This record gives sequence, C-alpha cells and structure tokens, in this order.
Amino acid sequence: MRPARLTVMAASAVAALTVATGCSQKSDAGGDDAIRVAASDSACEVSKTEFPAGKVQIDVENKGSKVTEVYVLFPDARIVTERENIGPGTKASITAEIKAGDYEIVCKPGMKGDGIAKKVKATGAQGGGEKRSPEADAAVAAYRAYVVTQAEETMPKAQAFADAVKAGDVEAAKKAYAPSRIGWERTEPVAESFGDIDPKVDVREDGLEAGQDPAKDWTGWHRLEKSLWADNKIDDNDKKLADTLIADLTDWQKKVGQAEITPTSIANGAKELLDEVATGKVTGEEERYSHTDLVDFKANVEGAQKAYELLKPIAEKNDPELSKQLDTQFAALNTLLDKYRTDKASYEFTSYDKVGEAERKELSDGVNALAEPLSKLAAAVAK
Repeated sequence: MRPARLTVMAASAVAALTVATGCSQKSDAGGDDAIRVAASDSACEVSKTEFPAGKVQIDVENKGSKVTEVYVLFPDARIVTERENIGPGTKASITAEIKAGDYEIVCKPGMKGDGIAKKVKATGAQGGGEKRSPEADAAVAAYRAYVVTQAEETMPKAQAFADAVKAGDVEAAKKAYAPSRIGWERTEPVAESFGDIDPKVDVREDGLEAGQDPAKDWTGWHRLEKSLWADNKIDDNDKKLADTLIADLTDWQKKVGQAEITPTSIANGAKELLDEVATGKVTGEEERYSHTDLVDFKANVEGAQKAYELLKPIAEKNDPELSKQLDTQFAALNTLLDKYRTDKASYEFTSYDKVGEAERKELSDGVNALAEPLSKLAAAVAK
C-alpha cells in the first residue's frame, strides 16, 4: 500500500499512453522543451499549460519542505503518469507519451489530500501513435493474463481468511492472513489504479486522510490485522469488515482485466513494486502488527520479476547490458530472501520482528541494488 493518494477511476482505452519514469536526482533533468514543474508546500508552478501531444518530458523540482508527488491526470481523475516520493530539494524527470486532450498536473505536498492542480492541454491530432512490436504485444497480453490470474487466485485465499474471522477463530485467521495478500502484492500497481479499492482494502491507519475516523473509515486487511495481533480478538465489527473486504476484492477482481496496460506501464509498475518494498516492507511499517513483511516483500519482488521477464525480449534488444544487470540483481535479491524462508516448499518466512538491524540493512541494500537498474527499464522499453 502506497501513501494515501488521489482517488482515480478504472483506466480504460479512452487514450493510450506510454510512460517512462526516471529516478529522483540532484542534477538537472534537462530538456529545453520540457515542462518544468516547481512544487512547493503551497504551490504547483507549471512552465507550460499547452504543449504538443506526443512524447512529453516533465522535469519536477521539489522546492518545499515536504516529500511530494506529481500526477498528470485525465479530466475524470484517471492517472496518465505519476512520480511519488520526491524529497525536498530533489528533482525527478518523467517522460510520457500523451495524446491530444485536456489534463491536469497535480502536485501533492506531503503526499496527502487533493493536491494543487494546474490545467494543461496537449494539442494536435487525436489518434495515431506508433504501432507496437510483436514482442510488445505479447508482453501486454501475457501481463494482462497474469494480473487476472493473480486476482482469481486471491479470492479463495481471501475468502478463507474472511471465513476464519467470521467464525471468530483468531489463530486460523492469523494463519490465513498473509497468504490472502500474495496475489494483491504481486500486482499492486495495477490494483492501485482502480479508484478507492486500494484504500478500502490495503490502507494502514497512518495512511488515512485528514478528517477520516479510524473507527469508522478504516477498513481492509490492515484493520483486521490490528484486531488479530494487537488486540488478539475478533468482535462483531471485525466480522462485518471481513465481508466488506471480500466485497471490495470482488470489485477488484471484476475490474482488473479492464486495466489500461502498455509495455512501459508494466516496466514502471515493476519499479513501483520495488519502491513499495523500500518504503514499507524493509522498514517493517507495512505489517507492523503481524510482522509478515517478508511475505509481502517476496510477492512484490516476484511481481516485479514477472514484469521484467515479459519485457526481457525488448530490453535485451534495446539495452543488453541493462538486461544483464537486472538478471544479476534479481537473482541476488531472491537468494538473499531465501535465507529467511522457513519452509522452502511453501510461502513461509521468518517473522520480521526477528530480523536484526544488520540483516535489514542487507535487505535494504539488495533492494537498492535492484531498484537502480530497474528504474531504467521503462526507458529501455520505450526506445
């Protein structure tokens, strides 16, 4: 689960787009034709409000004191592209292929609330766009099948978890909790594209928006996680929340096959999964009550690796050295994770509260070593 974000609607084929996102950096992103966004704690200044449709570079500088994120949104709030976790004093570059139409660029200081929006327009003829290669078409079709399968496989596991909660069986619910989340964690970037489904099922208490009441507005896995591990009991409200979780996940399952998927969105999604690990799993914040962080960690890595493997025929052709780096770093991180696997034949890992600071640092270093080349995958696919 990312920090609370703007509500978005399910992506459709209204406008195809291709996105390649770079890393935060201290140096200038460059590009004389770039749209420059100066984000601060109270403003979102945009250098151009009208630009030619096609390949667009957006150079973001965070001049504020808070971590920020920047979105390009369709008028109905669907996300065209985004860049999260831009720290104070840092810069980031985003490259997107955007079709003609009206959009908003939104800065979100503190990564909370509705953000500060600026209306912009991409001018030019509608339609068009480069034809995909057979390898790209194959990657998109295979990834769509993958996310649908993950959703389908999640539902019976989530139902087993919900049934245990409704039966008041704390130990059975604890055992079913982590397995019920694996499919979601493998495909989290796609799951997060569907409006308020993500905050309904996967928000942590500290991810609630200002004004939301945890007693009334907090739902989903982590709300039940707290009841099971922190409170060690199940009450009538928890039983209702179990039914709500299944209803929300059923909604996700129905929608996931409709997601707008492009080769570069697959690549960017892989990087987002590594960002999820870095900001939530390695720190122990994601599963703060159950300490099942390593299960989520492994699922995120598996989802990222699946995305890369589907794009590998393109990456090998366009940037063979990058492909070699990714092969090496995925193998290294998986080997490191396997040290904490308590049962090689199953998805069981050491409780994260038993993992020391030195070991957590080693895991963090492994994630960072993979994240750096993975951040270049979208650009390689877009060549």
